Amino acid sequence: MTQTPVRSPLAAVPTEIPGHGLLLGKKVVVTAAAGTGIGFASARRALLEGADVLVSDWHERRLGEAARKLADEFPERAVSQVPCNVQETAQVDALIDSAATELGRIDVLVNNAGLGGETPVAEMSDEEWDRVVDITLTGTFRATRAALRYFGGVEHNGVIVNNASVLGWRAQRGQAHYAAAKAGVMALTRCAAVEAADVGVRINAVAPSIAKHPFLAKVTSDDLLDELASREAYGRAAEVWEVAATIAMLASDYTTYLTGEVVSISSQRA
Repeated sequence: MTQTPVRSPLAAVPTEIPGHGLLLGKKVVVTAAAGTGIGFASARRALLEGADVLVSDWHERRLGEAARKLADEFPERAVSQVPCNVQETAQVDALIDSAATELGRIDVLVNNAGLGGETPVAEMSDEEWDRVVDITLTGTFRATRAALRYFGGVEHNGVIVNNASVLGWRAQRGQAHYAAAKAGVMALTRCAAVEAADVGVRINAVAPSIAKHPFLAKVTSDDLLDELASREAYGRAAEVWEVAATIAMLASDYTTYLTGEVVSISSQRA
C-alpha cells in the first residue's frame, strides 16, 4: 500500500535554510542594519552566503552591538560598521566612500532604511509626513545616487536592492505617508534601473507584506499585527530571514537578467 507523504503545512514556521555561497566573495553594504529587523537579517544572510559586510545605522550604540554580534557569529568574514543618518546627504556620500575603502570595493548595496507610523491623514502633521518620506524614500534616493556615482567610476558591475512594501500597492488605514513613500521606492527602483544599466548596475526591490520582529511590535499594536498575519494564505507573518533570503537572491549572480522589478514577498490572498 502506498502511503501519502506527510508534508509540513505552510503555516508552520520553517527552519532557516543554510547558506549556499550565493554571495561568495562579494562586498555588501546594508543600511539600517542595527536591531532585529530585515536590515540585520539581510546583513547576516549576506555573511551566511559568503560575503564580507559593512553595516550602517544612525543609532551608533545599536549599530556597534549589531556589528559585534555578526562578527562573533562569522569570525571568518569581515564585518565593518559606519554610522550614517540617511537624512543627511554628506553622511550618505561618506558611507559609500568609507565602505569602498573598508571593504576594498562595493558589489552590493541593500537600501533598508525606512520609517513607518500609524496616523490617519486628517490627524497627520507636515512634520510627520516629511520625516517618513524623507527617511524612507529620499534616503533610498540619496544612497542610490551615491552608489551609482561610485559604480560609474569603477570597472566592476554592481547591484542595488531596495526594501519597499506591499503597501506601495495596497491600502491600509493610518499608513498614507509610509505607503506613499514605499510606492515612491518602487518607482525609483524602476526608473533608476533603466539609467543604471548604462554603468552595469542592476536595481531591484522587495516588497514584503509583513515580517514580524521586535522593532515592528514596538510601533504597531499586537492586534493589528495578528490581524494582518491572519489575512495571509499561510496564516502567519514572514520570518525576517525569509525576506533576507530573497534579498540575497536578488543580489546574487542568479538574477543577472533581472532589473527594475519589485518582488512581492507575500502569501497574501488576492
